[in-house]
Formats: sequence, C-alpha cells, structure tokens
Amino acid sequence: MKRTMPVLIAILLAGALFFFAGPATQAEAADCYPTEAGVYVCDGRQRQPTFTTSGYAYGSVYFNTTYAWLADNAPLYSSPGGEVAEEGTVGILYYTIEEFADGWYRVGRDLWAEASDMYIYEESRSAGVEVNEQPERPFGWVLTPVQPVSAPDAVPAEADPWLRRYDLIQVYDVSEGEDGWTWFDVGNDRWIKQTFLAMVDVSPRPEGVGPTDFWVEVDLYEQIFAAYEGDRMVYAGLTSTGLPRFETNEGLFTIYARNREWLMYGGDVGDDYYYLQDVPYTMFFDDEIALHGAYWHDAFGAVRSHGCVNMLPRDAEWVWYWSENAPGDVWVWVHSSEQDTLLERYGDSLARYQNAIASQR
Repeated sequence: MKRTMPVLIAILLAGALFFFAGPATQAEAADCYPTEAGVYVCDGRQRQPTFTTSGYAYGSVYFNTTYAWLADNAPLYSSPGGEVAEEGTVGILYYTIEEFADGWYRVGRDLWAEASDMYIYEESRSAGVEVNEQPERPFGWVLTPVQPVSAPDAVPAEADPWLRRYDLIQVYDVSEGEDGWTWFDVGNDRWIKQTFLAMVDVSPRPEGVGPTDFWVEVDLYEQIFAAYEGDRMVYAGLTSTGLPRFETNEGLFTIYARNREWLMYGGDVGDDYYYLQDVPYTMFFDDEIALHGAYWHDAFGAVRSHGCVNMLPRDAEWVWYWSENAPGDVWVWVHSSEQDTLLERYGDSLARYQNAIASQR
C-alpha cells in the first residue's frame, strides 16, 4: 500500500506564517511541522490515539473456556456418582470445566467434581493498552477508587468526582507531599498521591539488548510491565509478581519456552499449595518463572504470585502473539524502581515533555 503523500500547506498573512489548529483533539489532528523554507508540511493521515485497548485474539484460549474454583476438601471422582479418585485437599485449586452432566463437572483426566463443590470464576476483562506512539509523558492506572484533589495533601470536597480502579491516567506535573510521597497532576489540576497509582514511563534499553530487539520490562516496585521494540514502547499493563516469600528475581533474561496452556502446581498443602489447570499463554524466562495470564484473581498492581509475573489475561495474550514476531530472542528485564528517585525520574520526564512542547511553539 502506498503511503499518503505529504501535502504542503503555506499560509501567508501580513508577512508572517501561522498554523491554525481546529477544534479536533490531538489524537485526530494531522502531523504538521515547519520546514527550513518556512512552510508547514502536513501528513494528511489522521493520527492514532496514543493508547488503545485491543480485543481478544482470533482463536483466543478464553473463548468457550469456563474456569472454576474447587472448594477445599472437595474430592474428585472417577465418574459422576462413582468412586473417589482423589481425596480433597486445601489450597488454591482452579480447573477448566470440560463437560457438564446432571450436577457434575468433568475437570480433566477423566475426573469429576460435584457442581455444588465448584464455583465458576470469570477472568478479569480489564486490560492494559497498546501504545501506538511513544508516550509524551508518564502514565498509569488507578489501583483503588480515589478522589483527585486540587493540590498535593489537600482534602477532597464531597462533590469531587471519583476515579475508578483501572482508570488510565496521564501525568502533567509532579510534586512532593508533606509526608515525602510523590503526588501527580493527572490533568486540570487534579492531584493524586502515588499510593493510589501504578506508573509507567519510557525506560532506556538495558545493556545487551539490541536496537531492534523485542523486550519486556517488569518493574517490581510499580507492579507494571511494558513491551518494547528497540527503544519504542508498544504495550503496557499491570502485573502481580512474587510475594516476599517468593520474590521474582531481578536481572536480564530471555524467554526460553512458550506454552499456550500449561498446568502449574506446587507449594505445601495447608500452607501455600496451588493447582492451576490450563494457565494461559505461559512464557518461561527464569527457570520455572514465567510471564503468563492469571484468570484466578483480579489483584493486579499488587504482589500476589509464587514468583511468576501474573498478567491480566488479555495482556498475556497480546504479548504472546506479539512475541511470535520477534526477530530473535525476547528479552525480559526485571528490576525495581526506587521510591526515593521517583520525583527526580518523573520530573526529568516531564521536563523533556515540556521542553519539546515549548520548542514547537
């Protein structure tokens, strides 16, 4: 397909050149820039929004799949109403239902559970965002419902509107509060304390990752991930990484094994035992540690796992299919941003953004 040829637009008024922007939003306007000759060059194509949410992939594992939690101490049977094949146990026990027969569910390996012992669980329908162009400023998600305030450390008015969990925000200013926490202006002088947010900013490529390599950043402090092609961010979302007992290792790794669905189990019965059937879109990068979708909880943005990087189901699916197109190995960089550098880090990002805007005026 041929690219749209740029259209030259020259507006001469009283010996000066002006460019007039219409009422359309930035996401809908054409890209225009001045040339050395003093005329504006515009690409007639409309710009995409910086962020979009993708749908499920064709042939998604989530289509026609029903997940269910098995109650503690509920046994599994060899057939509906038949003999006990496995005694019940205690833990995080999730299965995919393969067949229903008169009050019984078949859950794989010819095992059956009474329907009254199983609780249907629908995977989270929330998702991260595709990043269509390099973000101009830090962005992130609301973790718990919050009322933005008019200034750092201010008290919200009763009538102030609330933001919901998983709402996407962008940052326009940053400041330090009285208690040392960072506050973010999320637009129109609406300030939110960092404890309510999980933040993303463009990171430089780790040493050893090439300019065309595909890589995934996992930030253990912010509980986010971001996918990159070279220096350009292409996707971002929330994670749940390892609990303090099962910390996710920091370092630079490569994905060495991929499974569309995978059985995961481990831990000790009575303590931390888990049995998770058909874990979707698993991508192993550090021994038994993997990026993967997690259908059994909706606590993303907080630590939760036995060391793996839990991703919202649709996010894991997107990364799975995206990584198939990698020109080589897919890198995974796990690190933890530091709380005491947040103000400086986001302040530098916003300064770059503000300087770029000023240079265009």
